[in-house]
Amino acid sequence: MTTGRALVAEIGSCRVSDGQGAYWWLGQHGFTLKLGATVCYLDAFLSDFPDRRVPPLIRPEDVTNADLVLGSHDHADHIDRSAWPAIAAASPRARFVVPALLRERIIGELDLPADRVLGVDVDRPVQHGGLVIRGVPAAHEFLDVDPETGLHPYLGFVVEGSGLCLYHAGDTCIYEGMQEILRRWSFDVAFLPINGRDARRLAAGCIGNMTYQEAVDLAGTIRPRLTVPTHFEMFAMNSENPRLFEDYARVKYPGLRVAIPRHGERVLLGG
Repeated sequence: MTTGRALVAEIGSCRVSDGQGAYWWLGQHGFTLKLGATVCYLDAFLSDFPDRRVPPLIRPEDVTNADLVLGSHDHADHIDRSAWPAIAAASPRARFVVPALLRERIIGELDLPADRVLGVDVDRPVQHGGLVIRGVPAAHEFLDVDPETGLHPYLGFVVEGSGLCLYHAGDTCIYEGMQEILRRWSFDVAFLPINGRDARRLAAGCIGNMTYQEAVDLAGTIRPRLTVPTHFEMFAMNSENPRLFEDYARVKYPGLRVAIPRHGERVLLGG
């Protein structure tokens, strides 16, 4: 497992041509993507945090290579408020992409320059560094919508660039119409949470996601070229066994390609 500055150096030295890309799992629902020359951090959880079972793979101040930093919603393991100012200082060219509903709050509370924070939502795409990022509604656990603006506090991301198309679901359950929305794209990879939900966690304020069975069925419907289960290992009270996802997918959708991620491991896409 590569970590720290060595991982940042590996990301920098990785060369991908058009139609190719690479990703590294940072733990929880966090990934680094490299599409062309553009480096994108998605839901990177890099702060020390009580009870986390996997320490941060990279320190925020060592993230000197970010072009884009995406946060799908305002929970600590997705928009890492403690880490983002340090990332902004270490990567002065980076732009931060958040749900448009949260943009002003993030600017004000994290003291980030307004021109470095971009708001995305359905029909509000963001373009930067040769990538196009689109928002897909996420239901965490409800499909919440701000009644005044119609904007969403929870999103998934569709990232397109360098001839590839990726879906990062954010934190979400299945909701009516989700499959139809996602069928608009042909995904090279889909990153799906599998930690599930129950009354015990919800009562403790731990809002849930798809079960591994629901995630398998979503993948079986939208048929990405690669499906990656995530969000299963960081906290003892909010975990799942990814082998159950893998086994269920193998039996129910034999042609579905699944890869259980490993921390800090590079995976090449396309080509």
